[in-house]
Amino acid sequence: MTAPPQDWQGRVAIVTGAASGIGRATAHALATDGAAVIVADLDAGGATRVAEEIVAAGGLAAPQTADVEDEGSVANMVAAAAERFGGLDILHNNAAASAPDIMGRDLDLTEMDINVWDRTLAINLRGPMLGCKYAIPRMLERGGGVIINTSSASGLVGDLSRAAYGASKAGLDSLTRYVATQYGKRGIRCNAIAPGVIHTPALEQNVPAEQLAIFERSHLTPRLGQPEDIAAAVVFLASEGGAFITGQTLSVDGGLLAHHPTFGEFIAE
Repeated sequence: MTAPPQDWQGRVAIVTGAASGIGRATAHALATDGAAVIVADLDAGGATRVAEEIVAAGGLAAPQTADVEDEGSVANMVAAAAERFGGLDILHNNAAASAPDIMGRDLDLTEMDINVWDRTLAINLRGPMLGCKYAIPRMLERGGGVIINTSSASGLVGDLSRAAYGASKAGLDSLTRYVATQYGKRGIRCNAIAPGVIHTPALEQNVPAEQLAIFERSHLTPRLGQPEDIAAAVVFLASEGGAFITGQTLSVDGGLLAHHPTFGEFIAE
């Protein structure tokens, strides 16, 4: 999936969690259309590599080490966009708690390690809130902007594990609506994207191959998602084509949540 090209010369974007997967694809997509991109990630080396890839392809980008759990780090990230490129127009809150040492211990509630719960919500929910807190004033200086949060299908349904992850993403959907409501009249749109199963390094780290086959059967499309599928949706929502869309959670999930729960079992027969 690719989005139609935009003319974003002079626009400035921040993408968090941009060292790999969805964030990397989105940073490339925004830069390809002319935006200057702050490539933000806790992985400083990964952020630098992605920024160098963008520059080598003729785009404009700069790496920024950012820990979305830390308020000072998020404030510095937003300040870097203004200092380096002159302002801020687009924020993609994409960083998430996807490391195996967190997701692998995000089990059912009776077995929940409270530190896993707190850390997951700190990254997945407080992190985007902090991004909004510091990005919105910069966007208002330029007459408005667009915020896009990476949510998850896990925030829309229940599951047998990863209760903290799902609860954090449901909270992010609600935060999306609050930001859209509070700042829409001042020119800021805010939406969320709920991906299905997207083939990223994090997916390979956290999901065994035999489970991937089950997920693939449960999608209506003949394949699992790719990071570029989500990047294209981000570009659309940030564009003039999405100018009348705000306060929404858009499922980009290959039909994962669109069918009767028994669908995957019937096609496996």
